[in-house]
Amino acid sequence: MIKNLISTHAHPVEMTTKLGDLTMRNKTYQTAVVIIPPKEIWASIQLIREQHDIHYRRWMPHITLLYPFRPRAEFGLVVDRLSHACQGRPPFWICLELFRFFSQHRSRYTVWLDPQPPSNKLETGLRRRNPIKDLQQRLWGILPDCDDTRRFKNGFNPHLSVGQVTSKHNLDNFLCQFQPKWQPLTFYVSEVHLIWRNDPPNDVFEVDQTIAFS
Repeated sequence: MIKNLISTHAHPVEMTTKLGDLTMRNKTYQTAVVIIPPKEIWASIQLIREQHDIHYRRWMPHITLLYPFRPRAEFGLVVDRLSHACQGRPPFWICLELFRFFSQHRSRYTVWLDPQPPSNKLETGLRRRNPIKDLQQRLWGILPDCDDTRRFKNGFNPHLSVGQVTSKHNLDNFLCQFQPKWQPLTFYVSEVHLIWRNDPPNDVFEVDQTIAFS
């Protein structure tokens, strides 16, 4: 079943926040905290993104946790706090199996892969809370004004975007083309990444810092 989730928030207002002895300045769309799948499983994702995702060049395959985020110049100030939030967080498995979509204005849709625990990792008869949601909540607790990914009708919704389409007809064609032949991708999440980009034309995101769970 394909689930439709509607995005309801606009771009956030920049703000300044003081957290303990750490003064937080403006957020920027040139940085983010993300989960990046291992490159060994990128191929099938990138085949779709290259054709359908306008952000294919700028972004690597990723699951956003915090975005917008602190300027790169402040990474040194926040990485220790984020590392503390990740301490004691056990690694976990994620499976990319089902395509879903967000409805946007004027019959535009963003299609994404739904990162969920693999079915063989689920407790019998129960659907556990998505561990990515728990991870995001830990990180947001350290930087509570970095809440943009939570400002949706249904709160934070983990997703890996693969493309955008216009019209319900094109959406149906997309799902009928890719879902039946899609081979689920399973990977182990044991770290998060702080990424950054320059202004155009050199505006491709790169990893700056990696925070391991242990």
